[in-house]
Amino acid sequence: MTTYAVTGATGQFGSAAVHALLDHGVAASDIVAVVRNEAKAADLAARGVTIRVADYGDPASLRAAFDGVDKLLLVSGSEVGKRVAQHTNVIEAAEAAGVSLIAYTSVLKADTSTISLAPEHVATEERLASSSVPSVLLRNGWYWENYAASVDQAAATGAIIGSGGQGVLAGAARADYATAAVAVLLSDDQAGKVYELGGERLTYDGVADAIAAVIGSGVTYKDLSTDEHVGALEGAGLPTPVAQMLASADAGIARGDLDTESGVLARLLGREPVSAADALRATRS
Repeated sequence: MTTYAVTGATGQFGSAAVHALLDHGVAASDIVAVVRNEAKAADLAARGVTIRVADYGDPASLRAAFDGVDKLLLVSGSEVGKRVAQHTNVIEAAEAAGVSLIAYTSVLKADTSTISLAPEHVATEERLASSSVPSVLLRNGWYWENYAASVDQAAATGAIIGSGGQGVLAGAARADYATAAVAVLLSDDQAGKVYELGGERLTYDGVADAIAAVIGSGVTYKDLSTDEHVGALEGAGLPTPVAQMLASADAGIARGDLDTESGVLARLLGREPVSAADALRATRS
């Protein structure tokens, strides 16, 4: 009997992973959902999943949460700038608890990527490499759901903006990445493996076409400079650090940092990943 734990289990990725474990036939009693707010996990508790409360910033709570856990899915934290320390707490707690494998959700081409999100992932990967607990890296490409706001923008203006030029990104639905993570957790001999994961490959013109299919009218893509992009995002109400992060990602797209032709995601899923249009259509419903 193997016990699986998922951190951030009430978040969008973590919740999808827990449900994927259940869908793959893992007994609810063999799943530990690690959450910050127990009340938000009521639906998982109702299905028999074990709920343990812990915080990435609280090492003692993490050690208790991982007691008896065999395989751990470490879903990267959302607090940019704090993630290395938080992830280190998780890794050290897993070491103390005797976890046998950590699967970590990193970013595509982390070790060569120029996007601003990459350094924290690289630092986490390095800490995992020095850990006594074997690990497997799930280097995820961009989520199609990141463009949900662009659907609204296109519906209002007939256009989307960005600064990715004609770069190609290999995106996928968040749930597909989570399902792939579970496929890895359920497989043997995963220690030391690195998965570069991405689905449908599109330029921003292709993303505009996908959005057009969702809203039923034509959409064009307006390419901006990085500075213009940051300014436009700030003008739309985004905080400057978020605007800079998104523009950095687009600069990375222009350089190919978020593109892969590996086909690994499809192999893990046993099917083609959900298309950009279908993933964005799901955000509307």
